Amino acid sequence: MNLNKVFILGNLTRDPEIRALPSGQSVASFGMATNRFFTDKNGQKQQQVEYHNIVAFGKLAETVSSYLTKGSLALIEGRLQTRSWQDSSGNKRTRTEIIAERIQLGPKGFRAQVSPDQTQPRERPKEDIPIIEEGEEEIDVKDIPL
Repeated sequence: MNLNKVFILGNLTRDPEIRALPSGQSVASFGMATNRFFTDKNGQKQQQVEYHNIVAFGKLAETVSSYLTKGSLALIEGRLQTRSWQDSSGNKRTRTEIIAERIQLGPKGFRAQVSPDQTQPRERPKEDIPIIEEGEEEIDVKDIPL
């Protein structure tokens, strides 16, 4: 038995580009970045960023193009696919993509703030996130601003 399944949670690195295939089916492509934080052997905190190419088809492509923009947080479930082609110079090219099968949008209105050099998202302001500590009154979800 084989399994080709991918889950990633990250931010879009560019707005989705939507187009139609000759069959009329919609296809959207976009990039995502995921971060990994770790402590190196010297005890220094490190961050490693991975960039992913995502492709969505049909209604999923239309949803992506309507609701997601650069910086949006999304959870992608899909499969890996590598395709090959020859470019105009005759060189063989390959590209590994995640073919999206399900997408869960991040919180309404959430958008990562990207630094001017567009390489690192800034930390989200802490006052936007309600903090409930043990022993405090319960907060009704409808009272939390979105």
